[in-house]
Formats: sequence, structure tokens, C-alpha cells
Amino acid sequence: MRRIAMFVAASTMTLPLAGCGVLNATGSSTTASPTKGNDITVGVLMPDKINTRYKNFDVPIMTAKIAELTNKQARVDYQNAASVASTQAEQMQKMIDDKVDVIILDSVDSHAIAGTVKKAKSAGIPVIAYDRLAEGPIDSYVSFDNELVGEVQARTLLEGMGPNVDTSDKVIMINGSPTDPNAKQFKTGAMSELSGKVDTPSDVSFDTKDWDPKTAGKETTEAIDKLGKGNIAGVYSANDAMAGEIIKSLKAAGITDLPPVTGQDADLDAIQRILVGQQYMTVYKPYPAEAEAAAQMAVYRVQGKDIQFDALTQDQVDSPTNKNIPSQLVQVSAVTKSKIKDTVVADGIYKISQICTADYQAACTAAGLK
Repeated sequence: MRRIAMFVAASTMTLPLAGCGVLNATGSSTTASPTKGNDITVGVLMPDKINTRYKNFDVPIMTAKIAELTNKQARVDYQNAASVASTQAEQMQKMIDDKVDVIILDSVDSHAIAGTVKKAKSAGIPVIAYDRLAEGPIDSYVSFDNELVGEVQARTLLEGMGPNVDTSDKVIMINGSPTDPNAKQFKTGAMSELSGKVDTPSDVSFDTKDWDPKTAGKETTEAIDKLGKGNIAGVYSANDAMAGEIIKSLKAAGITDLPPVTGQDADLDAIQRILVGQQYMTVYKPYPAEAEAAAQMAVYRVQGKDIQFDALTQDQVDSPTNKNIPSQLVQVSAVTKSKIKDTVVADGIYKISQICTADYQAACTAAGLK
């Protein structure tokens, strides 16, 4: 059911708005706030500055889409919490005090922000949970199928380990932050593929606070000390920023024949590491689709365009505090060396000239990137 729901949600952009099920769709849009015009203020709250995607992709794409939908009359109030949950709560409270019309929230700590989400609801300000499922009375949610992300990472990791994978092969697990509900889902998806196929010892499995790359590097060094540098068959890294530091730690330990290392977010430096064989894979999540959907949800919600809102949110998810949250889940794909051209280049995320700088020219030529 999860796979079917994901496909339907990702396909709504191409369906007529009055198509089957849209007019009768259920969800919080039935209690939409009074219709507003184009002169609206959209608050955008992002969680950290570690991941370059927010500055480079999510926020610019959202801003452009909001401008397009409002004839360039809307204002975007963008704030980044730099991984500090209390800072994000303060930023969101100021938006509430400033009476913004709607908030797009990518939470630092999904549980800690619930009280502030409730305050926004009480003030009549809809909250669209973005990328991470915040707790509290959010109006809708747009993200990716996070368990599927973990499954894709793990399946590709197993492929990278070769055809003779054995249950005795040791895999280090560097998971995401325990305050991020996505991290738990990534881990669940990954373990559904790895369990019974390889060994993931609990003493070399880490939940990395704040997704901090430096912490991930230290955790990797600790894991190498416990397992021995000749006994590491693979490394599950939940994202690209951590993968970079993990690879540095592997090299610092004297490991020259690097084991396959996973990632996520398709960061530019990760794509370059994949080209030269340092990182095995990343997960490409099409940010334009996610960011544009969030922008549309926000504008349609405050403008009372219920049919358009419902067309975007035909999936439903549950949080620890709320059930049947109207949602859209966007599809993802694995990126290995052979798939760079067909994913991030084909979608215009990076130009070949951005990837194939002087240090990577030879690798680009070998990979057919011209």
C-alpha cells in the first residue's frame, strides 16, 4: 500500500484536478482559513546549515514557485536554525508573532517543536511539515518515502559489496540524528534489507547527534578500532555530509582499498567522490518536486483552494500525535557512477562543468560525462 500511495501522490501533478477521488478527498483542507489573495507572507524554517541542499536547492526553488503562484506579490521569510532546536522554536514563535500567513517547517527536533506548532494552529497559521514529519497539528506533509530511501541505500550497498556477500561480513552503521524521525525510518528501511544478509554489530552502529559529520568521523574511527581495519566490508552512511568524514576516517586509518560507503542527498562533492571511487552511492531525491509541492500546498492552503490542495495530498501518514495527515511522498533513485548522467545531470541539478572540474576530468571522461 505504501508503494501504491507513493506513486499516486507523485503523479497528481499530471492529473486533472477534478479527477477521480480529488473532489471527494478528505483532509484538513476542509477547514481552510479564509481565502487570501496574493499578498501573503510565507515563513520558511530550515533545520541546519550542514546540508548544502537547503541553501542551494530547497529554499530557492520554494521561493521561485511561491513568486510564480502569487504574481510575485508574496513575501518569503526564511530562517535557518543551524541545528539548534531552541533557535528554531524562537524563529517560529517570531513568525507567529509577526502573523505570517503560513509556515513551511523542516524541523530540527520533530518532538520538541510540537508545542510551537500548536501555537501556530491556535493563531490560525497553517503549518506544512517539510521533509521531516513534525509532531503537533500540522496541516500537511511533503517528503519522500523514507523507509524506501533506507532500502535503496542498503540494496545498493549490498550490490557494491559484490556477489559473495556473507552473513559474517561486518557493516558499520552511521545513522542520522535521533531527534529526526526520518533517520529512524531510513534505518528501519536499511535494516529490512541488511538483516540476515550481513553482520551489523550493535557496538558499531551509531545514531549520530544532529547529523554532525565530525561526530560521524569519530564514530567511524571508534568502529575501526573495534573491528580492525581489515574487517570492514561496508559502511552504511545515512547522508552525504557524514559520508565525507567517514571516508576521511577510513583513509586516516590506513585503509587504501575503501569499502563501499552509502550516502544521501546527491551533494556535489558526493557525486565527485562517487566518480573517483571513494563513495559508492548516494540517493537522489528530486528536490524541485518536493520544494514546489510544499510551495503549492502553502499558497493553496491560505488561498482556500481546497481542490488544488487535495490534489497534492492524496497520501496520508501518521505522526506520534496526529493521524491521517494529508501528504505527498516523492519518489527517489540510487546514484552510482553509471547513473550520474541519467539523474542529477538529466534533471539539471548539476551541469557537467560543475562536476567535471580539473581534479575530476579523467574520472569524468572514464564515466562518459562530456
